[in-house]
Amino acid sequence: MEFGLGIYALAVAAGLIAGVINTLAGSGSLVALSALLFMGLPATVANGTNRLGVAIQTAVSLVTIRAHGAVKPSGMGWIVGAVTVGALFGAWLATGIDPDALEWIIVAVLWAMLFVIFFKPKSWLRKKSDESKSRPKTWKIVVFGLVGAWGGFLQAGVGILLLVALVMAAGKDIIEATTVKLVAVMVYTVGTLPIFIAADQVHWELGLVMGVGQGIGGWLGARFAMTSERAPVWIRRLLVVVIVGSAVELMGLGPWLRGLI
Repeated sequence: MEFGLGIYALAVAAGLIAGVINTLAGSGSLVALSALLFMGLPATVANGTNRLGVAIQTAVSLVTIRAHGAVKPSGMGWIVGAVTVGALFGAWLATGIDPDALEWIIVAVLWAMLFVIFFKPKSWLRKKSDESKSRPKTWKIVVFGLVGAWGGFLQAGVGILLLVALVMAAGKDIIEATTVKLVAVMVYTVGTLPIFIAADQVHWELGLVMGVGQGIGGWLGARFAMTSERAPVWIRRLLVVVIVGSAVELMGLGPWLRGLI
């Protein structure tokens, strides 16, 4: 499959947007996946190819956050472990199941997450993590395992689910939650990528080109999160916009709304 400069430019631009959204909120993979599908990749290959850019983006974001030294997450080992185990299972499922069958499930989950965000707004603006909530419990391990399974299966939307779980279930403030989210996504992405490679569902050329854009987007997003005092407010607002936009698009209402405009 041959690609021109226009396709490569689109890949970098889509990657940049996805990188910023993924770092600060989540569901940036919806942008990346849409672009890869537009470029002509089959859905299964687009799903696997997107993992390359995500790995690059999260690595750059974490290096940027580490350079600022502003956040030192605590008690995240069990969270990352639960997410990774779930992701390995989800990735295994993804190589043999059509992800379109689960679109309405993620729509329902997205609307539920929107309700949670508005239900306890102060949780998203807390200045310090609630350590009393950071201890592992069976139900929390199950929750993070299920979130990881979704990330391994489709990736899109996992950032939102992780942030909500980290803030509401694990008591993290939004900045620490963003950091833990990136660590978890990085670990499980590196762990699941070989599964997609083995299934021949990774287009290396487009994945690496898009990864350049996602790396830049990850750097921009991480810098904003670490340097802006109003980052928690804007991250919450971005979450709301991304959740509504993602749900509307997955429900098939996007073309209709754009036609009205």
